[in-house]
Amino acid sequence: MAVIRPFKGVRPKNEIADKVASYPYDVINSKEAMEIAGENPLSFLHVVKPEIDLSEDINLYDERVYQKAKENFENMLKDGNLVQDEKPHLYIYKQKMGDHQQYGIIGCASADEYNNNIIKKHEFTRKTKEDDRTKHVITLNANTGPVFLTYRNQDIIDSTISEYVKSNNPDVDFIADDGIEHTLWVINDDSINTKLVNTFKNNVEYLYVADGHHRSASAARAQTEKIKNDKNPDSNKEYNYFLAVYFPANQLKILDYNRVLFSLNGHEPENFLEKLQEKFDIISEDTTPDPKSPKEFGMYFGGKWYQLRAKVGTYPTDDPVKCLDVAILQDNLLSPILGIGDPRTDNNIDFVGGIRGASELVKRVDSGECKVAFKLHPTSVDQLISVADADKIMPPKSTWFEPKLRSGLIVHLLD
Repeated sequence: MAVIRPFKGVRPKNEIADKVASYPYDVINSKEAMEIAGENPLSFLHVVKPEIDLSEDINLYDERVYQKAKENFENMLKDGNLVQDEKPHLYIYKQKMGDHQQYGIIGCASADEYNNNIIKKHEFTRKTKEDDRTKHVITLNANTGPVFLTYRNQDIIDSTISEYVKSNNPDVDFIADDGIEHTLWVINDDSINTKLVNTFKNNVEYLYVADGHHRSASAARAQTEKIKNDKNPDSNKEYNYFLAVYFPANQLKILDYNRVLFSLNGHEPENFLEKLQEKFDIISEDTTPDPKSPKEFGMYFGGKWYQLRAKVGTYPTDDPVKCLDVAILQDNLLSPILGIGDPRTDNNIDFVGGIRGASELVKRVDSGECKVAFKLHPTSVDQLISVADADKIMPPKSTWFEPKLRSGLIVHLLD
């Protein structure tokens, strides 16, 4: 059964939490990070994207980048901008984006459970990114960004969180520059911490990586490295656990993850429309970009939106991967017609998160940069869990979770 472990969190002082908390390392690029953190020396981007404090010609994986991250992190500790809690806690983390809100618990997950598939995955990882995050964790001796985990919701966990939130004022509450509200409660009641630990142990069979496959994989690799170099390894030591936020599945919000193509693979526009109708029905031509249901797709092409529906028989109904909308589009259109073999490496395709809206797809096609754009129906949490339970892997860029977790609100030290 699933582990959730209290820990002595390293946190910014409450009055500067809004200045410290930052986007995760993999959500923005170096240029964007430099613009955001340039006039904010407290931003945790100086830790998770330390290249912003070095010359632009230094490779992102250069040893100097990791050492700069360590230096910046240690300076924040030395200056008292980050302070470690005196005793282990679990923490409640609320995020609010528009009308949507979700309550998670920040704790430590077990690297052993990750290795033993109690924590289930649905994506492949890339060795280069794994190597990078592992080196970052080992160099700083800390998990600086949480893994986003989910679980089948339990009423007892929901009610415990709800009662604690109603009875206690938050320790941190701020609205970030993107309009998302972040609220944090430190659970100071030992009986509540114990209750939550035992509830997960007794009631939650599996955890699922929603977002953060590279962070969780690197945490497991860091554990192996720490054990190898420890003369007295102990299963209770902190390096056996990694920072995570546990959200119930019924509260998660997954947005569409859309596709744009830079060419039509040699097809003329008329031929392209004719070809795609072998596997898809054009059910309307209007200004509505959003698919109304699964197996439908919005396509922006030639200055207007089309609504497509996959024909019956073009996909299996008993395969949790092949019946995903992203797989149907790939197998019946992107691969056979537009020549996209491996979406991870093909230079003719790009991916646009649903948070950017349909206007981003229109802009990229109308500008001439791209030839066609596809807007997908969001993958559901149930589909994600079904794929993970079947020990299968989703196609790349299948899910876009919002809101994103902030880095720097809490750090987990490995010793």
